[in-house]
Amino acid sequence: MKQGALIFDEQTDRYDIRFDLSDYYGGLHCGECFDVCIGGKWKPTRIEMGENWYLVGIRAADLNGLRVRM
Repeated sequence: MKQGALIFDEQTDRYDIRFDLSDYYGGLHCGECFDVCIGGKWKPTRIEMGENWYLVGIRAADLNGLRVRM
C-alpha cells in the first residue's frame, strides 16, 4: 500500500494523490476507494462529486493535504 496526500489538480478539475515529488496517482474518478487518515486513524472511503468533491462518510471542509493510502 502506498501513502500520499490529496491534492487538487486545477487543469483536470480532479483530485489526485501525490506519493512523492514526481510520483502521482494520475487523477481520481468518482467511486474510487482508498483509506484516509482522520484523527490518527485510517478510515475507508471513496471519492464522489456532487456540488463539490467529497469523501463518503468523512467530514472535511478541505480535502487538500489529507493523508491517504491505497
